Amino acid sequence: MSSHPSIPLALTQGDPAGIGPDITLAAWLRRNELELPPFLFLGDTTVLRERAAQLGLNVPLKQADPATACKIFRDALPILQIDAGSAVIAGEPHVETARGTIAAIEMGVSLSMSGKTSAIVTNPIAKSVLYDAGFGFPGHTEFLADLATRATGKPHMPVMLLAGPKLRAIPVTIHIPLRDVPQVLTSDLIAETCRITDHDLRTRFGIAKPRLAVAGLNPHAGENGALGKEDDEIVRRAIDVLRAEGIDAFGPLPADTMFHDEARRRYDVAICMYHDQALIPAKALGFDDSVNVTLGLPFVRTSPDHGTAFGIAGKGIAKEDSLVAALRLASAISGKTGSNT
Repeated sequence: MSSHPSIPLALTQGDPAGIGPDITLAAWLRRNELELPPFLFLGDTTVLRERAAQLGLNVPLKQADPATACKIFRDALPILQIDAGSAVIAGEPHVETARGTIAAIEMGVSLSMSGKTSAIVTNPIAKSVLYDAGFGFPGHTEFLADLATRATGKPHMPVMLLAGPKLRAIPVTIHIPLRDVPQVLTSDLIAETCRITDHDLRTRFGIAKPRLAVAGLNPHAGENGALGKEDDEIVRRAIDVLRAEGIDAFGPLPADTMFHDEARRRYDVAICMYHDQALIPAKALGFDDSVNVTLGLPFVRTSPDHGTAFGIAGKGIAKEDSLVAALRLASAISGKTGSNT
């Protein structure tokens, strides 16, 4: 059960035309079987009611707030109403719902920053829909960091962690074209990513001395410069700095030999140089039950490790496993004392 039995998690609606409503309803129906921590849904009651009817699910819905959500959770799905902005049809995203999607994220951060909810769990958003509405951030993670900075007056660097039962992996660079990675990748960026990772694994995951396996950028980690100089000039330099600070980082390692069973036993997290280098092994080893965790923020944030899946929304085939894992992990790590404030 939750580390905060009287404080719920905040669960945002995500894009209401995606599978967020489907997996939210499915997770609540399994709350007793799975001993799920109580959550407060931030979104539109009408969307959930109509989706439940479409899916043939009997889910009582009740208006709530953080103070009443845990008590309500046993008998009904507690909802803090945030209007969707327009009628919602499963699988058909609409720009008019963008404002409600953003408002739910802002509310989740506000509630978690104030301690009224123990963490924020975000259902998937469709970035293209938000971009059409003028959303000025590459994705969820960057928006959350901006909200944290505005709330605290201090800059926060977000770090994206994919946490699964077999692997934790972090991409140092995220949503940029592959051709831009060598220019963006610096020793300072790698080192700061590793510092935040080391701090949060200690304080939130309870790992006393995290072991950070750092991947090389190039094939064979550059083959002593034959396949590129970045690994010696950028990656290795960052590792030397980290080790001098007492952080157990090692590498650069050839990425093609980092992810088999025996190799994974040697480290607690893989630090990867670009998006697919981290996400391909993470999803291959735990597609249904991996969780996206944002490190480096003054609140806990987790998310299912999948997208809106518009093509299956409302069809009764979406799996709630990753959302269940995200709820459980948010509850577990929000019980730790670590903070980035």
